[in-house]
Amino acid sequence: MYKAPMSFVQAHAELRGSQKGHARGSPAYSVYVNRRIGRLLAAWAYILGWSPNAVTGVSAVHTFLGIVLLVTLPANPWSGLLVALLLALGYAWDSADGQVARLTGQGSPAGEWLDHFVDAIKIATLHLAILVAAWLHTPLRDTWWLLIPLLFSVVATVTFFGMLLNDLIKASHGAISTHARGGGTLGRSVMLLPTDFGVVCLVFVSWGWSPLFFVLYSCLLVAATGFLAIAAVKWFREMKAL
Repeated sequence: MYKAPMSFVQAHAELRGSQKGHARGSPAYSVYVNRRIGRLLAAWAYILGWSPNAVTGVSAVHTFLGIVLLVTLPANPWSGLLVALLLALGYAWDSADGQVARLTGQGSPAGEWLDHFVDAIKIATLHLAILVAAWLHTPLRDTWWLLIPLLFSVVATVTFFGMLLNDLIKASHGAISTHARGGGTLGRSVMLLPTDFGVVCLVFVSWGWSPLFFVLYSCLLVAATGFLAIAAVKWFREMKAL
C-alpha cells in the first residue's frame, strides 16, 4: 500500500508516538537527551532520504573525527569543546539510525550488525586515544594517571561484550532481551547517569584542564566499574535461571 511521504513535523511526530520503551538499565542522558536529539536527526535524515546504514555512517564520521582530533590537536579548551561536540553528535546519530529504520521499515540484520560493529570500534579506540592524547599533549605524560584510560578500556569493552552476550544467550533460549523491556524509572536513570556514554562525551569539555579532566574521568571509571560488577552478578543469575 502506497504511503505518502511525510514532512519533517509529521516524521518527528511519528517517531515520538512510536518510541520504544527504554530498558531498566538505561541512564538518563541516553534516554532523556540523546534519544530526543536523535529523534530530530532521524526526522531530518528521513527528509533527506537517507537509509539507516547511511545514518550509521554519519554517526561513525562524527565519532571518529572527534577521536582523531583528540589525538592530533593540542589539549586546550577549544579542542576539548570540539571533541565533546563531535562525540556527542556521533552518539546522537547512533540513536537516529534505529529510529530511521523503524520509520522507514528498512531495518535489517545487516544494519543491526553494522550499528554494533561501529559501536565496538568506538569503544575499543576512544579510551586508548585518551591515553595517547594525554601522553602527547598534557603535563600528565609518564605519570600513573595514564593507567586510567587503560583500565577504562578494559571495563568498557567487557561491559559492551557482556551486554551483547547476555542478549544473545537470552534470545537463543527464547527469553526477553534486556533491551526489549520498558519501564525504566527516572530515579533509576539518574542514578545510572555516571555510567552514560553521553556523559563521557561531555567530560571532554574539561580536556583543556587535564588534571580536572582526569579527576572527572576517574570518577566515571569508578562508576562504570561498579556498574559492571553489579551487572555481572545479575547477568550470571539470569543465565542460571534460563
